[in-house]
Amino acid sequence: MDVQKAIFDDIKRKQTIIIHRHQRPDPDAVGSQVGLAKILQQAFPEKKIFAVGKQIPGLAWLAEMDEVEDAQFDSALILVLDTANEPRVDDQRWRRGQEVIKIDHHPDDDPFGDLSWVEEDASSTSEMIVDFANRFDLKVSKEAARVLYAGIVGDTGRFLYSDTRPHTMTVTAQLMETGIDAVAVNQMEDEMSLPVARLTAYLYEHLTISASGAAHVILSADTIKSFNLGDAGTASLVPMAGKIDSVKTWAIFEEQDDHSYRVRLRSKGPVISGLAREHNGGGHPLASGAKAKDLDEVKLMIAKLETLTAQDK
Repeated sequence: MDVQKAIFDDIKRKQTIIIHRHQRPDPDAVGSQVGLAKILQQAFPEKKIFAVGKQIPGLAWLAEMDEVEDAQFDSALILVLDTANEPRVDDQRWRRGQEVIKIDHHPDDDPFGDLSWVEEDASSTSEMIVDFANRFDLKVSKEAARVLYAGIVGDTGRFLYSDTRPHTMTVTAQLMETGIDAVAVNQMEDEMSLPVARLTAYLYEHLTISASGAAHVILSADTIKSFNLGDAGTASLVPMAGKIDSVKTWAIFEEQDDHSYRVRLRSKGPVISGLAREHNGGGHPLASGAKAKDLDEVKLMIAKLETLTAQDK
């Protein structure tokens, strides 16, 4: 089946289209979501097209979310973007929709939806949205290009990560040619708040690095709260350990209110997605997330990460 065409046919048929993304969004989640909304709004001005989810102050510079009444969902086509599994969909009203379509670039460990278009080789869901627009001759406005560009920049780590393909650069050039202020977007994504900067200093001070290059830091709930991060969160902290030349893999353990741990796993080479799947998680080969129920599981994951890293020659 030509899934892209099937998705486009559904979009043409439906009068109400509501676009979702994952909880705790990053620039790609918001960029692909809002970018697609703007493209479709321009192509189909007679339709009702919304982008929904919790408004994140730290991403307000990128886009604002729409407010949608419950009744609108009952006859809607639901598009869920950049979301690997059902529990992570922001705004659970998506289940009320008449039809659900999944569009994503993460490993498809949790297939859902009536239609699913997943491209694991794509740098980002934002890149996929540009490809979709190009295929069906949909105009990508300057406004849409700005948020899609932000999504690509965010998910490629400023084109640092291995998922940056030649095609990624072609798509990025197309977006820049619309006249967006790419420098301003780059600067916004590179900035961090003073509390996050101070937490970054804490990370470097407390990071443990093994002889093999496996690194980790455990952030207690009290420690995180003491930095008064507000809505900034700890997402911008994740790449920092990788800037150290001796680090090959790293894990950041963040204690939650129930004393379990959110785990962010990253790598410069060794595949860590298998480790993530062993601990209630998953993701890309070099960028994954997981959960640990307590400190004992944290210690087990640290030992496994050390073994995995040491075996990589």
